[in-house]
Amino acid sequence: MIGFLWPELLWGLLLLVPVLAGYVLLLRRRRPSTLKVAQLALIRQAAGRHPAWRRHLPPALLWLALALLLLAGARPTARIKLPMQQQTIVLAMDVSGSMRATDVKPDRITAAQEAARTFVHQLPRDIRIGVVSFAGTASVVQAPTVSRDDVLAAIDRFQLQRGTAIGSGLVLSLATLFPEAGIDLDEATGRSADRARRKPDAKQPPPFTPVPPGSYNSAAVVLLTDGQTTTGVDPVAATKMAAERGIKVYTVGVGTRDGGTVEFDGWSLRARLDEDSLRRIAEATHASYFYAGSAEDLRQVYAGLSSRIAFEVKETEVTALLALAGGLLALLAGGLSLWWFGRVV
Repeated sequence: MIGFLWPELLWGLLLLVPVLAGYVLLLRRRRPSTLKVAQLALIRQAAGRHPAWRRHLPPALLWLALALLLLAGARPTARIKLPMQQQTIVLAMDVSGSMRATDVKPDRITAAQEAARTFVHQLPRDIRIGVVSFAGTASVVQAPTVSRDDVLAAIDRFQLQRGTAIGSGLVLSLATLFPEAGIDLDEATGRSADRARRKPDAKQPPPFTPVPPGSYNSAAVVLLTDGQTTTGVDPVAATKMAAERGIKVYTVGVGTRDGGTVEFDGWSLRARLDEDSLRRIAEATHASYFYAGSAEDLRQVYAGLSSRIAFEVKETEVTALLALAGGLLALLAGGLSLWWFGRVV
């Protein structure tokens, strides 16, 4: 959408009307001269040397150049997609036993890994990527880095476990993005709190001030799961933490909506996708929820996320672009007129 910082100057476009009217009047006042020739072929030959449109093209280009320069004077703005600066993305991926299910070919975990690899390759090279895995507890598989080889290696070494702790994965993702925030990770990582051993003079985290949801544009979380929370941190509390820090959490649900039973290490696991919870997480953080019922769906979701997360739409002044276009058109008009007719327009 186009806007203008000085819209009152758009009245200057009215100057184009008398300029155009003057050109038309000038054409009408010219009188064709009578030329007597002996052969019709000479007339055709002379007419073929200078097509009629040539006489009008340089003035038309000059008129268009004037229009662009007048528009530039009003300082136009446009919403343009630009790459984000200094961004970090954390991939929080479910590694519970139900990811072994084969409803998404060849199985859920393999399809998720392949889609994540494609996602990593599509992101700009200067974006830092971290990887968090969660099942019964959560762990940082790869700290944020620009090394794509390290990220891909981390995705390849996932180990399936029992349980699904969506909230724990989200809390650990936040702690990875804000390592100095003092986020309590005991419940998320499954470690017992041993506060007696903590040094009384340990550095205290800075005071926390909530920000509007979705307002932090330098980082984001992409959370993928195929089930519903069975243990760990309450997803509602984890979502509140993300929203208060302005982090957008894009959620991806993979697998069948009706769920199914999966055999894992001698256990029978009942996996059911909790889409309502994933939608609430995404909505509360001003992000989006995506459903992937097949490997192709999953690839398309990640392909769309790479563009949505790595770029942002900003309102930018484009005065210089219009002024440059107007100047180039004016030079082109003068050059063509000088070349064809030996005069500048």
